[in-house]
Amino acid sequence: MSGFTFYAAKPIENYHKIDTWLLISMVLLWGFGIFTLFVSTQNFGTKMFNDPLVFVKRQLICSAVGFAAFIFLLVCNIKFIRDMMPVILIGTIVLCLLTFIPAFSIEKNGARRWLKLPAGFNLQPSEIVKFSMVLFMANFFDKQEKLENPEEKNVLPCVIVFVILCLLVFLQKDLSTGIFIMLIGLSMFFVSGSKMKWLIPFFIIAIPALFLMISMNQFRLQRVLGWIRPDEYATTVSYQSLAAKRAISAGGLWGNGIGIGLYRINSIPEIQSDYIFAGWAEAMGFIGVLGYFLLLVFFAWRGYRTAFICPDRFTSYATFGCVSLIVLQSLINTLVVSGLLPSTGITLPFFSLGGSSIMITLAMCGFILNASRCEKIEEKNDDNNIIDLENLTYL
Repeated sequence: MSGFTFYAAKPIENYHKIDTWLLISMVLLWGFGIFTLFVSTQNFGTKMFNDPLVFVKRQLICSAVGFAAFIFLLVCNIKFIRDMMPVILIGTIVLCLLTFIPAFSIEKNGARRWLKLPAGFNLQPSEIVKFSMVLFMANFFDKQEKLENPEEKNVLPCVIVFVILCLLVFLQKDLSTGIFIMLIGLSMFFVSGSKMKWLIPFFIIAIPALFLMISMNQFRLQRVLGWIRPDEYATTVSYQSLAAKRAISAGGLWGNGIGIGLYRINSIPEIQSDYIFAGWAEAMGFIGVLGYFLLLVFFAWRGYRTAFICPDRFTSYATFGCVSLIVLQSLINTLVVSGLLPSTGITLPFFSLGGSSIMITLAMCGFILNASRCEKIEEKNDDNNIIDLENLTYL
Protein backbone atom coordinates (compact mmCIF):
# COMPACT_ATOMS: atom_id res chain seq x y z
CA MET A 1 0.00 0.00 0.00
CA SER A 2 2.83 2.41 0.78
CA GLY A 3 3.84 2.44 -2.89
CA PHE A 4 0.35 3.07 -4.22
CA THR A 5 -0.60 6.59 -5.22
CA PHE A 6 -3.84 7.92 -6.58
CA TYR A 7 -2.40 11.26 -7.63
CA ALA A 8 -1.88 11.60 -11.39
CA ALA A 9 1.60 13.01 -11.86
CA LYS A 10 1.87 12.54 -15.63
CA PRO A 11 1.59 15.58 -17.91
CA ILE A 12 -1.95 16.42 -19.03
CA GLU A 13 -3.62 18.99 -21.23
CA ASN A 14 -4.75 22.28 -19.75
CA TYR A 15 -8.37 22.50 -18.65
CA HIS A 16 -10.05 25.87 -19.01
CA LYS A 17 -13.74 25.01 -19.15
CA ILE A 18 -15.97 22.78 -17.09
CA ASP A 19 -16.66 19.24 -18.23
CA THR A 20 -19.88 19.84 -20.18
CA TRP A 21 -20.80 16.15 -20.27
CA LEU A 22 -20.36 15.91 -16.51
CA LEU A 23 -22.62 18.93 -16.05
CA ILE A 24 -25.27 17.41 -18.33
CA SER A 25 -25.24 14.13 -16.37
CA MET A 26 -25.68 16.02 -13.09
CA VAL A 27 -28.59 18.08 -14.41
CA LEU A 28 -30.27 14.97 -15.84
CA LEU A 29 -29.95 13.12 -12.54
CA TRP A 30 -31.47 16.06 -10.68
CA GLY A 31 -34.23 16.46 -13.27
CA PHE A 32 -35.13 12.78 -13.17
CA GLY A 33 -35.26 13.03 -9.38
CA ILE A 34 -37.77 15.88 -9.49
CA PHE A 35 -39.78 14.02 -12.12
CA THR A 36 -39.87 10.87 -9.97
CA LEU A 37 -41.07 12.84 -6.93
CA PHE A 38 -43.80 14.36 -9.10
CA VAL A 39 -45.17 11.06 -10.42
CA SER A 40 -44.70 9.08 -7.19
CA THR A 41 -45.90 11.32 -4.35
CA GLN A 42 -49.08 13.00 -5.59
CA ASN A 43 -51.47 10.60 -3.87
CA PHE A 44 -49.50 10.58 -0.63
CA GLY A 45 -49.16 14.38 -0.68
CA THR A 46 -52.90 14.78 -1.21
CA LYS A 47 -53.70 12.35 1.56
CA MET A 48 -51.33 13.86 4.13
CA PHE A 49 -51.27 17.58 3.25
CA ASN A 50 -54.11 18.03 0.76
CA ASP A 51 -51.50 19.14 -1.78
CA PRO A 52 -50.31 16.74 -4.49
CA LEU A 53 -47.19 18.80 -5.13
CA VAL A 54 -46.13 19.44 -1.54
CA PHE A 55 -43.03 17.24 -1.75
CA VAL A 56 -41.99 18.58 -5.14
CA LYS A 57 -42.29 22.16 -3.87
CA ARG A 58 -40.14 21.42 -0.81
CA GLN A 59 -37.53 19.71 -2.95
CA LEU A 60 -37.42 22.63 -5.37
CA ILE A 61 -36.94 25.11 -2.53
CA CYS A 62 -34.07 23.06 -1.09
CA SER A 63 -32.67 22.59 -4.59
CA ALA A 64 -32.54 26.36 -5.00
CA VAL A 65 -30.35 26.59 -1.91
CA GLY A 66 -28.32 23.64 -3.18
CA PHE A 67 -27.78 25.30 -6.56
CA ALA A 68 -26.59 28.45 -4.78
CA ALA A 69 -23.96 26.30 -3.03
CA PHE A 70 -23.31 24.60 -6.37
CA ILE A 71 -22.52 27.90 -8.08
CA PHE A 72 -20.40 29.13 -5.18
CA LEU A 73 -18.24 26.01 -5.13
CA LEU A 74 -18.04 26.08 -8.92
CA VAL A 75 -16.65 29.61 -9.21
CA CYS A 76 -14.62 30.00 -6.02
CA ASN A 77 -10.89 29.34 -5.86
CA ILE A 78 -10.30 25.91 -4.32
CA LYS A 79 -7.47 27.42 -2.29
CA PHE A 80 -10.14 29.38 -0.41
CA ILE A 81 -11.86 26.12 0.52
CA ARG A 82 -8.57 24.76 1.86
CA ASP A 83 -8.02 27.91 3.90
CA MET A 84 -11.49 27.49 5.40
CA MET A 85 -10.94 23.86 6.42
CA PRO A 86 -10.62 24.57 10.19
CA VAL A 87 -13.89 26.52 10.12
CA ILE A 88 -15.63 23.82 8.07
CA LEU A 89 -14.47 21.01 10.36
CA ILE A 90 -15.23 22.80 13.64
CA GLY A 91 -18.59 24.00 12.30
CA THR A 92 -19.53 20.44 11.32
CA ILE A 93 -18.66 19.11 14.77
CA VAL A 94 -20.64 21.89 16.47
CA LEU A 95 -23.70 21.15 14.32
CA CYS A 96 -23.48 17.47 15.24
CA LEU A 97 -23.24 18.32 18.93
CA LEU A 98 -26.30 20.56 18.69
CA THR A 99 -28.41 17.52 17.78
CA PHE A 100 -27.99 16.30 21.36
CA ILE A 101 -29.56 19.49 22.74
CA PRO A 102 -33.39 19.21 22.71
CA ALA A 103 -33.85 22.96 22.29
CA PHE A 104 -32.15 22.86 18.88
CA SER A 105 -33.02 19.39 17.60
CA ILE A 106 -35.98 17.24 16.65
CA GLU A 107 -36.60 13.69 17.81
CA LYS A 108 -37.99 11.17 15.32
CA ASN A 109 -38.37 7.48 16.05
CA GLY A 110 -36.27 7.78 19.18
CA ALA A 111 -33.32 9.46 17.43
CA ARG A 112 -32.11 13.05 17.30
CA ARG A 113 -30.50 13.61 13.91
CA TRP A 114 -32.11 16.86 12.76
CA LEU A 115 -31.75 20.51 13.72
CA LYS A 116 -34.73 22.86 13.67
CA LEU A 117 -34.83 25.48 10.93
CA PRO A 118 -37.40 28.20 10.16
CA ALA A 119 -40.50 27.53 8.01
CA GLY A 120 -40.67 23.90 9.09
CA PHE A 121 -37.41 22.86 7.45
CA ASN A 122 -34.79 20.68 9.13
CA LEU A 123 -31.05 20.21 8.76
CA GLN A 124 -29.35 16.83 9.08
CA PRO A 125 -25.70 17.41 10.12
CA SER A 126 -24.67 13.86 9.18
CA GLU A 127 -25.06 14.86 5.52
CA ILE A 128 -22.61 17.71 6.09
CA VAL A 129 -20.22 15.28 7.81
CA LYS A 130 -19.83 13.34 4.56
CA PHE A 131 -18.61 16.33 2.58
CA SER A 132 -16.57 17.82 5.41
CA MET A 133 -14.78 14.55 6.07
CA VAL A 134 -13.82 14.15 2.42
CA LEU A 135 -12.44 17.71 2.26
CA PHE A 136 -10.55 17.31 5.54
CA MET A 137 -8.96 13.99 4.57
CA ALA A 138 -8.03 15.26 1.11
CA ASN A 139 -6.35 18.30 2.65
CA PHE A 140 -4.55 16.20 5.26
CA PHE A 141 -3.24 13.61 2.81
CA ASP A 142 -2.03 16.32 0.43
CA LYS A 143 -0.05 17.97 3.23
CA GLN A 144 1.44 14.60 4.18
CA GLU A 145 2.62 14.04 0.61
CA LYS A 146 4.49 17.36 0.67
CA LEU A 147 6.54 16.43 3.74
CA GLU A 148 10.07 15.63 2.61
CA ASN A 149 11.08 13.82 5.79
CA PRO A 150 9.33 10.41 5.96
CA GLU A 151 9.63 10.44 9.76
CA GLU A 152 7.37 13.49 9.91
CA LYS A 153 4.54 11.69 8.16
CA ASN A 154 1.85 10.56 10.58
CA VAL A 155 -1.77 9.77 9.75
CA LEU A 156 -2.78 9.35 13.40
CA PRO A 157 -4.34 12.86 13.60
CA CYS A 158 -6.46 12.02 10.55
CA VAL A 159 -7.54 8.73 12.14
CA ILE A 160 -8.57 10.57 15.31
CA VAL A 161 -10.71 13.09 13.42
CA PHE A 162 -12.17 10.27 11.31
CA VAL A 163 -13.15 8.34 14.44
CA ILE A 164 -14.66 11.43 16.09
CA LEU A 165 -16.86 12.18 13.07
CA CYS A 166 -18.02 8.57 12.86
CA LEU A 167 -18.80 8.47 16.58
CA LEU A 168 -20.84 11.66 16.39
CA VAL A 169 -23.02 10.08 13.70
CA PHE A 170 -23.30 6.77 15.57
CA LEU A 171 -24.35 8.63 18.73
CA GLN A 172 -27.21 10.16 16.73
CA LYS A 173 -28.46 6.56 16.36
CA ASP A 174 -27.80 6.69 12.63
CA LEU A 175 -25.97 3.39 12.20
CA SER A 176 -26.34 3.07 8.43
CA THR A 177 -25.02 6.57 7.72
CA GLY A 178 -22.18 6.00 10.18
CA ILE A 179 -21.16 2.79 8.40
CA PHE A 180 -21.40 4.53 5.03
CA ILE A 181 -19.15 7.36 6.23
CA MET A 182 -16.68 4.74 7.45
CA LEU A 183 -16.60 3.15 3.99
CA ILE A 184 -15.93 6.47 2.29
CA GLY A 185 -13.23 7.32 4.83
CA LEU A 186 -11.53 3.97 4.30
CA SER A 187 -11.58 4.50 0.54
CA MET A 188 -9.87 7.85 1.09
CA PHE A 189 -7.16 6.16 3.14
CA PHE A 190 -6.72 3.61 0.36
CA VAL A 191 -6.38 6.03 -2.56
CA SER A 192 -3.96 8.22 -0.61
CA GLY A 193 -1.57 5.29 -0.24
CA SER A 194 -1.53 5.60 3.55
CA LYS A 195 -0.36 2.64 5.57
CA MET A 196 -3.45 0.78 6.64
CA LYS A 197 -1.78 -0.46 9.83
CA TRP A 198 -2.99 2.73 11.51
CA LEU A 199 -6.56 1.46 11.10
CA ILE A 200 -6.01 -1.96 12.68
CA PRO A 201 -6.92 -0.79 16.21
CA PHE A 202 -9.94 0.98 14.73
CA PHE A 203 -11.16 -2.25 13.11
CA ILE A 204 -10.52 -4.26 16.27
CA ILE A 205 -12.89 -1.97 18.15
CA ALA A 206 -15.33 -1.05 15.37
CA ILE A 207 -16.34 -4.48 14.07
CA PRO A 208 -17.44 -5.96 17.43
CA ALA A 209 -19.07 -2.63 18.30
CA LEU A 210 -21.15 -2.74 15.09
CA PHE A 211 -22.34 -6.26 15.86
CA LEU A 212 -23.30 -5.15 19.37
CA MET A 213 -25.18 -2.10 18.10
CA ILE A 214 -27.19 -4.29 15.76
CA SER A 215 -27.85 -7.18 18.13
CA MET A 216 -28.73 -5.00 21.11
CA ASN A 217 -31.24 -2.90 19.16
CA GLN A 218 -34.45 -4.81 18.49
CA PHE A 219 -35.49 -2.74 15.47
CA ARG A 220 -32.09 -3.09 13.75
CA LEU A 221 -32.03 -6.81 14.45
CA GLN A 222 -35.53 -7.19 13.03
CA ARG A 223 -34.46 -5.34 9.89
CA VAL A 224 -31.67 -7.86 9.31
CA LEU A 225 -33.95 -10.81 10.08
CA GLY A 226 -36.64 -9.33 7.85
CA TRP A 227 -34.13 -9.15 5.01
CA ILE A 228 -33.11 -12.79 5.52
CA ARG A 229 -36.69 -14.07 5.98
CA PRO A 230 -38.97 -11.42 4.43
CA ASP A 231 -42.11 -13.57 4.37
CA GLU A 232 -42.08 -13.96 8.15
CA TYR A 233 -42.02 -10.18 8.60
CA ALA A 234 -44.28 -9.30 5.68
CA THR A 235 -46.60 -7.14 7.79
CA THR A 236 -43.88 -5.39 9.82
CA VAL A 237 -40.28 -4.52 8.93
CA SER A 238 -40.38 -6.23 5.52
CA TYR A 239 -43.63 -4.59 4.39
CA GLN A 240 -41.93 -1.62 2.72
CA SER A 241 -39.35 -3.78 0.97
CA LEU A 242 -41.94 -6.25 -0.37
CA ALA A 243 -44.16 -3.39 -1.58
CA ALA A 244 -41.18 -1.90 -3.41
CA LYS A 245 -40.46 -5.24 -5.10
CA ARG A 246 -44.07 -5.42 -6.28
CA ALA A 247 -43.82 -1.91 -7.69
CA ILE A 248 -40.61 -2.73 -9.53
CA SER A 249 -42.16 -5.91 -10.99
CA ALA A 250 -45.29 -4.01 -12.02
CA GLY A 251 -43.18 -1.67 -14.14
CA GLY A 252 -42.42 -4.45 -16.61
CA LEU A 253 -40.28 -3.63 -19.61
CA TRP A 254 -41.57 -0.18 -20.57
CA GLY A 255 -43.19 0.99 -17.33
CA ASN A 256 -46.73 2.14 -16.59
CA GLY A 257 -46.26 5.68 -17.81
CA ILE A 258 -46.80 9.01 -16.09
CA GLY A 259 -49.79 9.33 -13.81
CA ILE A 260 -51.56 6.15 -14.92
CA GLY A 261 -51.43 2.72 -13.45
CA LEU A 262 -49.04 3.62 -10.65
CA TYR A 263 -50.95 1.69 -8.03
CA ARG A 264 -48.16 -0.32 -6.47
CA ILE A 265 -46.18 2.65 -5.19
CA ASN A 266 -49.20 3.91 -3.29
CA SER A 267 -48.75 0.99 -0.90
CA ILE A 268 -45.15 2.00 -0.04
CA PRO A 269 -45.01 4.03 3.20
CA GLU A 270 -43.19 7.34 2.73
CA ILE A 271 -42.43 6.61 -0.91
CA GLN A 272 -40.83 10.06 -1.16
CA SER A 273 -37.83 9.03 0.92
CA ASP A 274 -35.65 5.91 0.88
CA TYR A 275 -37.79 3.89 -1.55
CA ILE A 276 -38.33 6.57 -4.21
CA PHE A 277 -36.47 4.42 -6.75
CA ALA A 278 -39.43 2.02 -6.75
CA GLY A 279 -41.53 4.88 -8.16
CA TRP A 280 -39.05 5.42 -11.00
CA ALA A 281 -38.99 1.67 -11.72
CA GLU A 282 -42.78 1.33 -11.87
CA ALA A 283 -43.23 4.44 -14.00
CA MET A 284 -40.35 3.81 -16.43
CA GLY A 285 -39.95 0.03 -16.32
CA PHE A 286 -36.81 -1.98 -16.98
CA ILE A 287 -35.75 0.40 -19.75
CA GLY A 288 -35.92 3.32 -17.33
CA VAL A 289 -33.97 1.43 -14.68
CA LEU A 290 -31.31 0.53 -17.24
CA GLY A 291 -31.20 4.14 -18.39
CA TYR A 292 -30.70 5.34 -14.82
CA PHE A 293 -27.75 3.02 -14.24
CA LEU A 294 -26.19 3.96 -17.57
CA LEU A 295 -26.47 7.63 -16.60
CA LEU A 296 -24.97 6.90 -13.17
CA VAL A 297 -22.08 5.00 -14.78
CA PHE A 298 -21.52 7.90 -17.18
CA PHE A 299 -21.50 10.36 -14.26
CA ALA A 300 -19.02 8.12 -12.40
CA TRP A 301 -16.77 7.86 -15.45
CA ARG A 302 -16.61 11.62 -16.00
CA GLY A 303 -16.22 12.29 -12.29
CA TYR A 304 -13.43 9.75 -11.71
CA ARG A 305 -11.76 10.89 -14.91
CA THR A 306 -11.64 14.40 -13.47
CA ALA A 307 -10.20 13.05 -10.22
CA PHE A 308 -7.48 11.02 -11.93
CA ILE A 309 -6.21 13.72 -14.27
CA CYS A 310 -6.48 16.66 -11.88
CA PRO A 311 -2.95 18.04 -11.32
CA ASP A 312 -3.54 19.03 -7.69
CA ARG A 313 -3.52 16.31 -5.04
CA PHE A 314 -6.06 17.96 -2.75
CA THR A 315 -8.52 18.52 -5.57
CA SER A 316 -7.86 15.04 -6.93
CA TYR A 317 -8.49 13.31 -3.59
CA ALA A 318 -11.52 15.45 -2.77
CA THR A 319 -13.08 14.89 -6.20
CA PHE A 320 -12.59 11.15 -5.82
CA GLY A 321 -14.30 11.27 -2.42
CA CYS A 322 -17.25 13.36 -3.65
CA VAL A 323 -17.88 11.17 -6.69
CA SER A 324 -17.59 8.04 -4.53
CA LEU A 325 -20.11 9.47 -2.06
CA ILE A 326 -22.74 10.01 -4.74
CA VAL A 327 -22.12 6.80 -6.69
CA LEU A 328 -21.75 4.42 -3.75
CA GLN A 329 -24.77 5.87 -1.94
CA SER A 330 -26.83 5.51 -5.12
CA LEU A 331 -25.81 1.88 -5.52
CA ILE A 332 -26.53 1.04 -1.88
CA ASN A 333 -29.98 2.62 -2.05
CA THR A 334 -30.97 0.81 -5.25
CA LEU A 335 -29.73 -2.50 -3.81
CA VAL A 336 -31.87 -1.91 -0.71
CA VAL A 337 -34.96 -1.08 -2.76
CA SER A 338 -34.49 -4.21 -4.88
CA GLY A 339 -34.12 -6.33 -1.72
CA LEU A 340 -30.46 -7.25 -2.19
CA LEU A 341 -29.43 -5.42 0.99
CA PRO A 342 -31.26 -4.93 4.31
CA SER A 343 -33.04 -1.63 4.83
CA THR A 344 -30.52 1.06 5.71
CA GLY A 345 -32.32 4.40 5.68
CA ILE A 346 -29.78 5.77 3.19
CA THR A 347 -31.39 8.10 0.65
CA LEU A 348 -31.00 8.08 -3.13
CA PRO A 349 -28.96 11.14 -4.24
CA PHE A 350 -30.88 13.58 -6.48
CA PHE A 351 -34.11 11.56 -6.04
CA SER A 352 -35.08 11.16 -2.37
CA LEU A 353 -36.87 13.99 -0.63
CA GLY A 354 -34.50 15.61 1.84
CA GLY A 355 -33.25 19.16 2.05
CA SER A 356 -29.89 18.32 3.58
CA SER A 357 -29.27 15.52 1.09
CA ILE A 358 -30.04 17.49 -2.07
CA MET A 359 -28.16 20.58 -0.87
CA ILE A 360 -24.97 18.67 -0.03
CA THR A 361 -25.23 16.59 -3.21
CA LEU A 362 -25.47 19.71 -5.37
CA ALA A 363 -22.67 21.38 -3.40
CA MET A 364 -20.41 18.39 -4.07
CA CYS A 365 -21.35 18.55 -7.74
CA GLY A 366 -20.21 22.17 -7.81
CA PHE A 367 -16.87 21.16 -6.34
CA ILE A 368 -16.47 18.31 -8.85
CA LEU A 369 -17.18 20.65 -11.77
CA ASN A 370 -14.72 23.18 -10.34
CA ALA A 371 -12.09 20.45 -10.34
CA SER A 372 -12.87 19.69 -13.98
CA ARG A 373 -11.83 23.22 -14.97
CA CYS A 374 -8.51 23.15 -13.16
CA GLU A 375 -5.66 24.65 -15.18
CA LYS A 376 -1.98 23.99 -14.56
CA ILE A 377 0.63 26.62 -15.17
CA GLU A 378 3.81 25.67 -17.00
CA GLU A 379 7.16 27.21 -16.27
CA LYS A 380 10.19 26.88 -18.53
CA ASN A 381 13.79 26.40 -17.52
CA ASP A 382 16.89 26.15 -19.66
CA ASP A 383 16.53 22.45 -20.37
CA ASN A 384 12.83 21.66 -20.71
CA ASN A 385 9.35 22.54 -19.60
CA ILE A 386 8.52 21.98 -15.96
CA ILE A 387 4.98 21.78 -14.73
CA ASP A 388 4.48 23.68 -11.51
CA LEU A 389 1.72 21.72 -9.74
CA GLU A 390 1.68 24.03 -6.75
CA ASN A 391 0.36 27.03 -8.67
CA LEU A 392 -3.08 26.49 -10.12
CA THR A 393 -5.69 28.83 -11.49
CA TYR A 394 -9.41 28.38 -11.81
CA LEU A 395 -11.05 30.37 -14.57
